[in-house]
Amino acid sequence: MPPKGRSRTVFCCNECGAESPKWLGRCPECGSWNSMVEVAVERSSAGKVAPAGGRNEPQPLPAIAADTFQRIPLPFEEFNRVLGGGIVPGSLVLIGGEPGVGKSTLLAQVAAALARQVGKVLYLSGEESVQQIKLRADRLGIAEPALYLLAETSLNEAFPAIEALDPRALVVDSIQTIYLEELESAAGSVSQVRECAARLQRWAKARHVPVFLVGHVTKEGAIAGPRVLEHIVDCVLYLEGERFQSYRLLRSTKNRFGSTHEVGVFEMLNEGLVEVENPSAVFLAERGATASGSAVTVTMEGTRPLVVEIQALTSPSAYGLARRTANGIDPNRLHLLVAVLAKRVGMSLAAQDVFVNVVGGLKIGEPAADLAVALALASSFKDFPLDHEMVYLGEVGLGGELRATGQLERRLAEAAKLGFSRALIPATVRRDRLRSEGIRVVPVPDLASAIELFASS
Repeated sequence: MPPKGRSRTVFCCNECGAESPKWLGRCPECGSWNSMVEVAVERSSAGKVAPAGGRNEPQPLPAIAADTFQRIPLPFEEFNRVLGGGIVPGSLVLIGGEPGVGKSTLLAQVAAALARQVGKVLYLSGEESVQQIKLRADRLGIAEPALYLLAETSLNEAFPAIEALDPRALVVDSIQTIYLEELESAAGSVSQVRECAARLQRWAKARHVPVFLVGHVTKEGAIAGPRVLEHIVDCVLYLEGERFQSYRLLRSTKNRFGSTHEVGVFEMLNEGLVEVENPSAVFLAERGATASGSAVTVTMEGTRPLVVEIQALTSPSAYGLARRTANGIDPNRLHLLVAVLAKRVGMSLAAQDVFVNVVGGLKIGEPAADLAVALALASSFKDFPLDHEMVYLGEVGLGGELRATGQLERRLAEAAKLGFSRALIPATVRRDRLRSEGIRVVPVPDLASAIELFASS
């Protein structure tokens, strides 16, 4: 074990990483309550990674060549989409998700694809033995000779092996199981996670080698450990989905090299995670034809339009306080739409339990789905079916008026591609400038008119 320097004890915020010499009930930096934990900080310079090529010197901007930083495209178009077009050399990518959602499976497939394209790739595991990883590789049909496995939890012991192999990519599964011996705290603690990630970042930047980190998540769904871990890495990806369902969504919450609005759709099969080429068709595969409380809308995830079904259910409340449950949309948006239905349409839902669900596990964060949610609620409450061949696009204002949404032409084109023949849109849209081949648009001025269109038929 390397010699240790003198240590000191500080209190570190789990949310923002701020340090304090004494415990505080509330973090003075980010304002979080009960987030300060005691950590031991070593005053030691052992184990630092020296930059490749010697000392860094300032360089004029025109003299810096960027052609060596071309992205590495993978045969997974959904993965490339979320990263912004491929893997950037020297980037540090953090992948989080619930236990059993498929993080290790996805990275095993990514590591194998990288080994085929760029050469030697090292998979460093602190949770499983190399035999266990080999069993997963056999199940996935992975037998790449350039993919190397190493089971080690000490980063001090792993770095000599990494340097000797000189891989072109590194996978660490997981960052919470890796530790540095010169730090007294246990693996997974604030100081260990932060320092291990910083060491790996310096190594990745110095050698222009991409590094993938697997991160555990807390009960709230956030990456376990200090929030500063997300500040260190270049890209934060979340693999979402129920572990007992087959579909997985890969989305980015931080990306220094691309957009954070893209989403990748995968299906978990026996041979691993398989890309879903047409997610819209998947989300509508089990849609009922005549059921009330069902409406279809088109949401934008980055540059991709997705056709999704929104289901709503209202039922008389058995208790004094009615429930409002939203799955896939903002609960505050649901409360707003319920209030607009009551005030502007005269549809009182105060004594009704209200449930709204976006089919397929997708989360909609834009107001373009307001009209579909409101019509699904009205359809369930008054028990009338909506048009099965129509999509509903529009934002609902507090006055009950309908407002136009962006990228309407792309939404209509995606709906027409899936066989929808009509679209209900706000009357404020300039239809003379709207190209809507293959689908007929029906303009309505407000929410009350839209409901009357179906309730009276």
